[in-house]
Amino acid sequence: MNILVFQHLAVEHPGIFRDLWREGGHRVEIVALDEGAAIPDLAGFDLLAVMGGPMDVWEGDAHPWLLTEMAAIRRWVLELGRPYFGICLGHQLLAEALGGKVGRMAVPEVGVTATRLTPEGRGDPLLAGFGEEVQAFQWHGAEVQRLPDGGVTLAGNAACPVQALRVGRWAWGIQFHVEMTATTVAEWSAVPEYAASMEAALGAERARGLEAELAGHLPAFNAMARRINGNLFQAIG
Repeated sequence: MNILVFQHLAVEHPGIFRDLWREGGHRVEIVALDEGAAIPDLAGFDLLAVMGGPMDVWEGDAHPWLLTEMAAIRRWVLELGRPYFGICLGHQLLAEALGGKVGRMAVPEVGVTATRLTPEGRGDPLLAGFGEEVQAFQWHGAEVQRLPDGGVTLAGNAACPVQALRVGRWAWGIQFHVEMTATTVAEWSAVPEYAASMEAALGAERARGLEAELAGHLPAFNAMARRINGNLFQAIG
C-alpha cells in the first residue's frame, strides 16, 4: 500500500511502524508539516497515518498548517472514505476535524497506565486479540472531550475516558503510544513542552526514571504495535 504520514515533529516519527511497514513492503511518504512541507495530492494514497506532536489542535494561529491538515483529514475520511490511523495528536485531530471537541486535561497523563477496552472496543477489528485491559504508554496533556458524529469510544480510563475511538468504518485514533522504540523517552524528553508535562504528571524523581520504566515494558509494547498493525491491514484489506 501507499501510506501517507503527517508528521509534526522530527522525533515523533512512526517509530516501530516504520519497520513493520518496511517488512510489509509498503511505500511510505512522510510529510513534515512543522517544517513547511506541503500536503500532496491525496488521491494516490491508501492509508493516512497521523502522528503526535507538542502542539494542540486549537493552536491554528501559531501553526496555520494545522487548519490545512484538519481540512485534509476531513476530506480523507468523509469524502474519500479511506482508512485513517492516528496516534496521540493524530487521534485528537481526527476528532476535532470531524466535529468533536478536544480540550486540555486537568493533569497531563504520562507514563505506563492501565486502559480498559469498552464493549465496542472488544469487538473492534483494530483491537482484536487484546484482553479487557491493556497497559499502555501515555504522554499527553489534551484529550478528546466530545466524540464527533458517528464516533465510538473503544477504550478509556479514569484520567482520559476516550483513549481510542473509531469513526465510521475504518478511521481510528488511539491516544496512547504504541510506536515507541528504545530511544523514544530520551528524544521526547529533549522537547521542552514534553519535559514540562512529564515533570508535572510524575514529579521530578519519577520523571528521571521514566526511560528505565519504559524499557521494562518495551517488548510488550512492541508486540502490541505488531498486533495492531496486523489487525489494521487485515481490516482494510
